[in-house]
Amino acid sequence: MALVCLAAGALAEGAPVATDGRVVGDDNRTRFVLDLSGEVDLSAFTLAEPYRVVIDLPEIDFRLPSGTGSTGRGLVSDWRYGQFAAGRSRIVLDVTGPVKIDKAFVLPAVEDQPARMVLDLLKTTAAAFEEDLRKNQLARDSANEAPVQKADQLPPPDRSKREKPLIVIDAGHGGVDSGTISASGILEKDIVLAFAKKLQERLEQTGKVAVLLTRTDDTFLPLGARVQFGRDHAADLFLSIHADSEHEGSVRGATVYTLSDKASDREAAALAAKENASDLIAGLDLQQDADGVTDILVDLTRRETRNFSAAFANGLVGDLASATRMIKNPRRSAGFQVLRAHDVPSVLVEIGYLSNDQDEKLLTSDEWRSRVADAVTQAVLRFFGQKYAYLGK
Repeated sequence: MALVCLAAGALAEGAPVATDGRVVGDDNRTRFVLDLSGEVDLSAFTLAEPYRVVIDLPEIDFRLPSGTGSTGRGLVSDWRYGQFAAGRSRIVLDVTGPVKIDKAFVLPAVEDQPARMVLDLLKTTAAAFEEDLRKNQLARDSANEAPVQKADQLPPPDRSKREKPLIVIDAGHGGVDSGTISASGILEKDIVLAFAKKLQERLEQTGKVAVLLTRTDDTFLPLGARVQFGRDHAADLFLSIHADSEHEGSVRGATVYTLSDKASDREAAALAAKENASDLIAGLDLQQDADGVTDILVDLTRRETRNFSAAFANGLVGDLASATRMIKNPRRSAGFQVLRAHDVPSVLVEIGYLSNDQDEKLLTSDEWRSRVADAVTQAVLRFFGQKYAYLGK
């Protein structure tokens, strides 16, 4: 990995504004340019499997034209942008093969021209690319360390001493990872956050449960951090909210997923693979070891947790069916990384398809969100009513 770090002058008050971005050049040398309202610090590095270039910046107010980044040129096939962590933004360039960062710099504003961030890429060999990655492993690890939202380093709360069960709602995607984008430009990350907040409101109005959100704004959160958030707070239930997409656009309706080692069907497997790529999309290097814990007590807890997850999912399907359209066979399972907490019952809900015009209208309707949130709330209260007698009052 090639790493470049540059320091610019002090930022003006407020986040710098990005107004345009473009790619120029050919298959041997390509330049990426971002127009900014002021000078910024930047760091840039490359990643493999697949080949990517990552640019880390301070918090940027991206006001780019619709569709910016969906196409590229030369060595860059496409690119995306967004908030990566508190006070940090990230741009990820998908590149066509091994590249070398030749230059990375910021030009100050001159007369009628805005400040410009410039990144030059050169085509290189796979061997040279791998050598750069090996030499700069430490720098890459440091650049990928996004702050993790979690409880203080204290033991997790004792569930047995709680007055109310705790629900953690996880709005999928966020920041640099937009998720599905509808034909009209609606972003999945915005749709699911709006629904998560509506669901939080409805649940809290009952006075019978406590609720936390893994993210409350447009910030990227790694999959592992989402899982850890639920565990650190000893959540009694973890709900991950997403909005699906499908190439033909004819499929619509909600789906409820639980974790399984073998997917229930081909569609569930494909969706899990797509959702599990969230960290990769955001420019994270995915070389962590999988959870290989084999302790017998952990295994027993995992089995019990999966049983609780399945029980809640079965009830949720029935309640959702009374409030919104469901797809065929709405109760499915696959290997979703975000559902892998061994001690927190976890369910992923695809609330609809942004690739379908009718579903898109519903997903952007506050009235629909309220109706579906009420259905989920009913399922939650019924699920916990068996453990907490006062929930039934």
